[in-house]
Amino acid sequence: MKKEDFYLYLEENGLILSSSQKENLQKYYLLLCKYNEVMNLTGIVEEEEVYEKHFLDCLLFSFKYPLDNKYGIDVGSGAGFPGLVLAICYPKLKIDLLEPLNKRCNFLNTVIDELKLDNVKVINDRGETYCIKNEEKYDFAIARAVAKLNILLEICAKLIKINGHFIALKGKIALEEIKEASNAILVLDFNLDSVISDHLPTSKDARTNIFLQKIKKTNSKYPRNYGQIKKHPL
Repeated sequence: MKKEDFYLYLEENGLILSSSQKENLQKYYLLLCKYNEVMNLTGIVEEEEVYEKHFLDCLLFSFKYPLDNKYGIDVGSGAGFPGLVLAICYPKLKIDLLEPLNKRCNFLNTVIDELKLDNVKVINDRGETYCIKNEEKYDFAIARAVAKLNILLEICAKLIKINGHFIALKGKIALEEIKEASNAILVLDFNLDSVISDHLPTSKDARTNIFLQKIKKTNSKYPRNYGQIKKHPL
């Protein structure tokens, strides 16, 4: 997907970027390529693919979910997808990037410094430990390409305010994951708010964004330690 087509697609969906925002996305792309030579950030480095399979993929959900003046957390941010893309494209959004690996945190902080972003910060921690002292802090938690839905929801549930959302950016097996996570959704007191399926415009790859709304305070026994979560998912 050429950059011009990417920007046109955003405009058709109500997201108009300034010239400085476009410059920041390009700087982010160049930093991603530079650091990817010495650390494993992404298997996708060709510019047109990054703009579609990373940048656009990170933004699809936002066309249906207003972000201005919200406070969110990107759990397992990795190379900054979707959190850094959202911070660039939605300057009125405040977002934290939660990442357990120190070297990736260093990369994320480098991008934030180079782009002079003031609405995003990096937290070097694991979700199941960070949430204990940050209960109901965020309007939404979001995760992309991290783990299965039932595992992610238990890790993220406590972070989210009542009536807030957990947003999972998934691919073609999303409906299977929703079915598998039905018990976790019930036990953790969430409702399945909506499921929005789409395809990337050039590659035609399937994308599904899952919105789960928190309806009650999370039971104090969750989350369990990660070993239990992974071995015996809800």
